[in-house]
Amino acid sequence: MTNFKGFTQRDFDVFTIPGLENRMEALKEHISPKLEAIASELAPDATAMTGDEMFVHVARHARRKTNPPNDTWAALASNKRGYKKLPHFQIGLWETHVFIWFAVIYESPIKENYADTLQSHKKEIMNHIPDHFVWSGDHTKPEAISHGEVDSDKFDAMTDRLKNVKKAEILCGQQIERNDSRLKDPEGFINLCRDTFQTLEPLYRYTKKLD
Repeated sequence: MTNFKGFTQRDFDVFTIPGLENRMEALKEHISPKLEAIASELAPDATAMTGDEMFVHVARHARRKTNPPNDTWAALASNKRGYKKLPHFQIGLWETHVFIWFAVIYESPIKENYADTLQSHKKEIMNHIPDHFVWSGDHTKPEAISHGEVDSDKFDAMTDRLKNVKKAEILCGQQIERNDSRLKDPEGFINLCRDTFQTLEPLYRYTKKLD
């Protein structure tokens, strides 16, 4: 049995609460425990899948002084102390949807080399990622492009940007709309995350070639 009991519409409405303090309080009370429960359940699977021990990191939003966060997440990464510099998996929420990502974000020192690696595996990636999965180049924005819309030129543009733009990132995974019934089914959602991570495993594996 999972400790995660499913998402409710109230969870998404937290992002409409005005003021940093009030929104943070609601996040800590309603959402962070759910994300921690999901990530803790997935950690052993992610460890077995990647061969790296995976640790849970729940977003604290500690640097925020005035603006309340518009999204929140839990990350799984192979270091107990932090995740931002490492390739990692994320489960989180915006007001409109849940996301399940594999991510290499701008703090990562492997960014440029990883862009080359993605480019060299372009054909495999293009064929492997399902069309309904999505890509993003910026974890701070909710927008994403479906893999079905990513042609060879768009893939080149994503990897080129990752390599040459300091703030560029690459994230791939799924976005689940807030009213999707799968979010109310705890076991079903955990399995969806598991399956998503399994699909994204090659993207993680390619980062190991850069060690």
